[in-house]
Amino acid sequence: MSSRKAVPRSGFERDDMPLDAARSAFEWLVTGPRPVSVDGRLFPGFPLRRVPLDEVRDRLLRRRCPQAVRDAVWAHLVLLTRTEGGAWTVGAVGVALPALTSIAATLSARFADNPTDIHAAVLAGFVAELGAVDLRRPRIMLRLRWAAYRAGHACVREALDAPVPSGHGFHSMLPPPPWGHPDFVLARAVAERAITAAEAELIGSTRLESVSLAAAAAARGLSREAVKKARRRAEHRLLAYLRDDAPDTAHTGPGEDDPASRAVDTVTITNAAEHATPSPTVTGSSGRAARKSAVRMSPRGRFSGVQGCGRTPVSPAHTTSSPESPQRLSGSTPGVPRCA
Repeated sequence: MSSRKAVPRSGFERDDMPLDAARSAFEWLVTGPRPVSVDGRLFPGFPLRRVPLDEVRDRLLRRRCPQAVRDAVWAHLVLLTRTEGGAWTVGAVGVALPALTSIAATLSARFADNPTDIHAAVLAGFVAELGAVDLRRPRIMLRLRWAAYRAGHACVREALDAPVPSGHGFHSMLPPPPWGHPDFVLARAVAERAITAAEAELIGSTRLESVSLAAAAAARGLSREAVKKARRRAEHRLLAYLRDDAPDTAHTGPGEDDPASRAVDTVTITNAAEHATPSPTVTGSSGRAARKSAVRMSPRGRFSGVQGCGRTPVSPAHTTSSPESPQRLSGSTPGVPRCA
């Protein structure tokens, strides 16, 4: 069996470079009894027969090949890629492979990262220029070569200009403020007396969990509409607090608002929700003076909303901010009247 009919040794491997894949495809084109070829009678110095593209490549690489012949062959190949495409585009890449391989090796010689993208950029730049190069000007292949080089060089510059990873491994970063886990946001709002612990529990359970308003109202012995209105009032105050707090948070250093402080705020609101003792206090833990807030579902002076539907409260407890007795977050508190 002749070498022309032999099956090429190179194949398509998963880890091949783009130019390696192009070389394999080109070898398949020039293999077999009818390889992709051009009419040698069109070009001076070529044999008077069909000349396979790999032989065309070897003839163009000879030092004694005139520049006019090279331009004539490349003009013919470029016209075929524009009119026929497909195999002729692969054939033109195969004829130019010595130059493309040299460009890719030069650009990736001192590149420490994976050079696959550089090879792909060189190949893409060459193929793109096939449709744009001016065939009336001399040195067609030289201009195709420079287009491939510019595309590969741009890829190298883009890779070198990319941010350098710092540290070891992958780490998460805090998003720009206002930010934070919803539980931390609610805990800090309670610590800042924007809302009460009971209101925070109502917002968290009905907005962030799967508790419906009807279930929350039933747990508190109130109507659904009363719980809905109380939640709306609390959310309006929470929204105003977050809007006012956002500029300050943006300038807060890592030591002033660390995860430990937010965790303490969460423990504060959790303890207030679980114990529900008269006039529990919520203390800020971020280095500021401690401030107290009575656990109420409404800022009004009378029992309304989810506090008690206007009924007379029980004997007042000793509080610092309100004579009203706080309600448990769920269930019922002995001695506290509930709406039917």
